Amino acid sequence: MTHVSRRTFVLSAAAAGTIFGLDKQVAFISSAEAKTSPPLTDKGFVKFKVGDIEVTQIYDGIWQKAHDPGFVKNASVDDVKGALKAAGATQDYVPITFTVTVIKSKGKTLMFDSSTGGQLAPTAGLMMAKNMYKAGVEPAKINHIAVTHFHADHVWGLISKETNSRVFPDADIAVPAVEYKFWTDPSVIQKLPEGARGAAQRIQATFPKWKNMRQIEDGAEVIPGVRAMAMYGHTPGHTGYLVSSGKSQLIVSSDITNIPALFVRNPGWHAVFDADAQMAEATRRKIFDRVVADKTMINGYHWGLPGVGKIKKDGNSYAFVPLAV
Repeated sequence: MTHVSRRTFVLSAAAAGTIFGLDKQVAFISSAEAKTSPPLTDKGFVKFKVGDIEVTQIYDGIWQKAHDPGFVKNASVDDVKGALKAAGATQDYVPITFTVTVIKSKGKTLMFDSSTGGQLAPTAGLMMAKNMYKAGVEPAKINHIAVTHFHADHVWGLISKETNSRVFPDADIAVPAVEYKFWTDPSVIQKLPEGARGAAQRIQATFPKWKNMRQIEDGAEVIPGVRAMAMYGHTPGHTGYLVSSGKSQLIVSSDITNIPALFVRNPGWHAVFDADAQMAEATRRKIFDRVVADKTMINGYHWGLPGVGKIKKDGNSYAFVPLAV
């Protein structure tokens, strides 16, 4: 099986440490600037169905990422601006949003990842602050959580900012075994760049103590109708999930790609976030080809609202077609 080596991951983590706020606070948009976000973000959520399963996507915030030549390793800043322009998006910055997906099925409420938890910047953390409640999702009633990977913007919502205690102590938390073993290995801390060590230390100080966290392998059933899908490359154990109800399916793809305007349209572009860029690209193309062939719905963590839809093939490229909600 193809493996993300620790050396490959460490090289990428040197840049990702700063991006994910591990050595300094990231720059998000101000409250005033947030008014220029897509209209659906004002509502804070969207709902749709996968068969009999009710799905809710909840908006957590946006990162107004400054352009820099290292963001896409094999494309220039002008290339990035051109792709944003072609998609009708702002060219002033890279608009990276955060959305969390929650499903309700047969008396169970499952959340994929947990948001930034309001621990990266003041303008992130909107899910827990208000949007979850606006969407009619009660935190106390979330009884299952499926984690895709351990980047801060996906797992800090599990951990209390003040005490490092569990935010969802009664929920069964499923985590990819490969990802868990990488981040909880004591030897990894000294091998990571300084900016990324804080995240690993926090993970090691918390997750191994939690009795409600369990490791799962590729293909494991989280709850009936939800199975883990290995999507390695973005991180060593990055995992998506297949949600099925009758003949309807949704692939929760998390971070196999960042915003569609850049990396769905240009699947060969390699973002600095990816631990193993070649593996991440291969995974991206494999999943997109499956979605096209099966006409399956797919969503992404950084795809905004609505961050769900279909993928269409466009030559050697792809196009994201959002679901009408």
